[in-house]
Amino acid sequence: MNTGPSPVFTSSGQRGYSSLISAHPRRVHARKLEHEIDVRFTPVACTVQTSEGLVHAAPGDAVITGTAGEHWRVSRARFPDKYRPVPPTVAGESGRYLSLPNRIMAVPMTQAFEVLLADGVSRLSGRAGEWLVDYGDGSLGIVSEDIFATTYEIIA
Repeated sequence: MNTGPSPVFTSSGQRGYSSLISAHPRRVHARKLEHEIDVRFTPVACTVQTSEGLVHAAPGDAVITGTAGEHWRVSRARFPDKYRPVPPTVAGESGRYLSLPNRIMAVPMTQAFEVLLADGVSRLSGRAGEWLVDYGDGSLGIVSEDIFATTYEIIA
């Protein structure tokens, strides 16, 4: 049993995959499955309680509710690369969106770990068995085993 401090992975905020994750021996490539989700764009700065921790959202960021009722934040700048509106929702307005089949890299973690988001303030906590996900856009995240299994397909 590991009793040392949990490793911390830091989001770079720069496009491209982390060399630390891309070189990891258990790393897999996966693709996000298309799922409809509910989105609201916050008009003011706020915090979002996710399963992994408290995340800060800036005005205009998307606050998403997933298929299992989980919540997360996506920055306004990154949102159009990840989701498309489902009619009658108009792009940029709150409503239903479809996740795009973007590729990611992910590592199944064998111990507790943390992720510092690109805002330098929000910190997520993961457990052994959860996935450390690199979205390829400078952001890292944590996805539980059950949500990973229903949200992604491993492609390599």
